[in-house]
Amino acid sequence: MEKLFKLKERNTTIRTEITAGITIFISMAYILMVNPGMFSQLGDVSYGAIYIATSVSAVVGTILIGLLANLPLAQASGMGINAFFVYTVCFGMGFSYANALVFVLADGCIFILLTVTGLRRLIFDSIPSAVKKAIPAGIGLFIAFLGLQDAGLVIKDESTGVNLASFNLLGTADWESIMPLLITVAAIISIGILAKKKVKGAILWSILGATAAYYLLGLTIPGFYEGFLSDVSLNPLKAFQEFGVQSFGKVFTEGFDFSAYLSVEGHSISGLVIAFITTALAFCMMDMFDTIGTLYGACRGGNLLVKNEKGEEEVPNMNQAMLSDAIATCVGSVCGTSTVTTFVESSSGVAVGGRTGLSSIVTAVMFFIAMFLSPLAAFVPVCAYAAALVYVGILMIECVKEIEWHDPAIALPSFLTIAIMPFTYNISYGIAFGLISYTAIKVFTGKIKEVNAGTWVIAVLFGLMFFFTH
Repeated sequence: MEKLFKLKERNTTIRTEITAGITIFISMAYILMVNPGMFSQLGDVSYGAIYIATSVSAVVGTILIGLLANLPLAQASGMGINAFFVYTVCFGMGFSYANALVFVLADGCIFILLTVTGLRRLIFDSIPSAVKKAIPAGIGLFIAFLGLQDAGLVIKDESTGVNLASFNLLGTADWESIMPLLITVAAIISIGILAKKKVKGAILWSILGATAAYYLLGLTIPGFYEGFLSDVSLNPLKAFQEFGVQSFGKVFTEGFDFSAYLSVEGHSISGLVIAFITTALAFCMMDMFDTIGTLYGACRGGNLLVKNEKGEEEVPNMNQAMLSDAIATCVGSVCGTSTVTTFVESSSGVAVGGRTGLSSIVTAVMFFIAMFLSPLAAFVPVCAYAAALVYVGILMIECVKEIEWHDPAIALPSFLTIAIMPFTYNISYGIAFGLISYTAIKVFTGKIKEVNAGTWVIAVLFGLMFFFTH
């Protein structure tokens, strides 16, 4: 252990690392329920299949970052990127589940090449700060909006577009419709209370509490339990069977067949090429921002940052960490899930003393054990895990405090990046409007030299996407 993880050098013990690993797992285990719930809406893949795909990719990614980078961090299908996969690429753009996996595979392969060659950081630096800082906030609002809709708190309205669901027991609503809404509200508040009290795994415990409340209150609704177990299998092997048939390898067997996409009126070969480039770019950018930002944040919180030759603080073994992310993303695409990235919840393990990759190995073991608990996870209702989506949105919007709102040249691109994502149901559109508006402002205010070549290329690609595919 000492030779592999350098425990003494980082002033930690095996017991501390085990505690940190378990803490990390508890803090991010909600992804095992949220990700399958989101993907199962596609209809092409079941909850059980994605549960196993999420677990396998988390195990692989977390082991890699522990062994290659020796960092106390964990990886799994990233929040925000999974929403982009389901709601933008599949529902919005019309690609199939298997088609979308091709984008994820391309993302992983590109990042392996970019990481090995050192170009990944150069691309990251070509994105203007005004857009970089706003992207997490936009994704956060989008995720929260999805959570509110999934829970039924926000509903469609013919006159205003959206509206709040009715809580009026004396009027249009009944207890059967109100009960799940109240549980979601209570779960969101519960997460905030537990987080304020610094309870580890606040999101997970609140989801489990909301699930218990849902089934207890179900006793007050006539017919709630009729046929309750008719469509539920308590056999954990069923999820593995669904995984093998519905998701594993789909990227190769069906992913490269874009005939269904091209059969839609208005879709052409040239449009497919532009859509492929811009969508793959959007996956890459979100993955890049997620990974680098989380690595810096988690390592800074645990005083793990080191000084480079220029005297600047950086993440130790950063290339190895990003390579782990890229390889895990490729594995995830083969398994059938969206981009795998480092989770900000890893900070919880760092906070309790995790300093080495041994913490990651422990977390990976926990994910492996959880792989056989899919029947239990399937009982979690949408009103419970929707609360997690809302709270993750709250965590992601924190970055707005770093935006210089007094400067119009920064405020406008930042605001458009944030606002366009939830309002159009499309994360890439938000990034596109941010980059295009930033470039236009710089050009027409005589500061064209501040726009680097990378920004020009990306802005032009997004512009072509609007002209040819939308």
